[in-house]
Amino acid sequence: MKFVDEAFIDIAAGDGGNGCVSFRHEKYKEFGGPNGGDGGRGGHVFAVADPNLNTLVDYRYSRRHEAKRGEHGMGSDMFGAAGADITLKMPVGTIITDAETGEVLYELLNPGEVITIAKGGDGGFGNMRFKSAINRAPRQKTPGWPGEKKNLKLELKVLADVGLLGMPNAGKSTFITAVSNARPKIADYPFTTLHPNLGVVRVGPEQSFVVADIPGLIEGASEGAGLGHQFLRHLQRTRLLLHIVDLAPFDDAVDPVAQAKAIVNELKKYDQQLYNKPRWLVLNKLDMVPADEREARVKDFVKRFKWKGPVFEISALTREGCEPLIHAIFRHVQSEQRIENEPVEVDPRFAGDAPA
Repeated sequence: MKFVDEAFIDIAAGDGGNGCVSFRHEKYKEFGGPNGGDGGRGGHVFAVADPNLNTLVDYRYSRRHEAKRGEHGMGSDMFGAAGADITLKMPVGTIITDAETGEVLYELLNPGEVITIAKGGDGGFGNMRFKSAINRAPRQKTPGWPGEKKNLKLELKVLADVGLLGMPNAGKSTFITAVSNARPKIADYPFTTLHPNLGVVRVGPEQSFVVADIPGLIEGASEGAGLGHQFLRHLQRTRLLLHIVDLAPFDDAVDPVAQAKAIVNELKKYDQQLYNKPRWLVLNKLDMVPADEREARVKDFVKRFKWKGPVFEISALTREGCEPLIHAIFRHVQSEQRIENEPVEVDPRFAGDAPA
């Protein structure tokens, strides 16, 4: 299936039905009166976060979505039926934005979450609503209210705990294949990965985290080189970034340090907040470096890269060093989750005003 992470749609909730003007006329019934019913409300438009979806491709080819209008009121005290609602299924992590103003309206972050993105119009009043002691034969009615209409932009940011960052052919897809259940395409040419892949890494019983593999970046991505930085949005919700570096490039003229610095610069140009996320350095393809040269090459890289953070040495192909890395990642993700779930301390003077 084609991976689509952005789409534009038009939605329209149903209009309310009109009220009715009607009077009771029956033979041998001397007391008549107004009996026009109200119109039914228009259908609402809902959005639901479906964990079984991972793209917005359905909305690329189906742009217009309309709910049914409410039925009109009728005589004999009959109210119109409400219009049928419609529910749009979207992937978890979808951001719904007003396409005209750019305002973020909703975010679908929890599986099964349901939100109302357009409300149907209320039904109009029939003439039985207007009867009174001094107005016994009202002929007033009101039309139904129009439903909400919106032009929306849908943007998908995948929900993952860990994001993989690096140049094309750095070994990101091989790594996610080695540690998770994901099976992305792997080949010996650049830009093998054309869309993000998600993999669940199982550390132990009831212990797991999610890894996101995005297409590789190259220098100049912010100006559109390569695949650009259009997929970097999928790293914005991660708790940790793994910067994977190919320590044994095929071309001897290629300097891994220069490539790593280029990636960091592109990250900084794209989003300062993303640049400030916790980032670990993962030196890959050590199986291609002679054993007696590994330590010296790693020290030289870290020194020239001026890196002060955590460093891990792995071979994704042989899975050497992967086990300690995923356990360290799990401990970091678990600590981040614990911090996020800690209750917020409330000043006792304002405890009565705090929400439950």
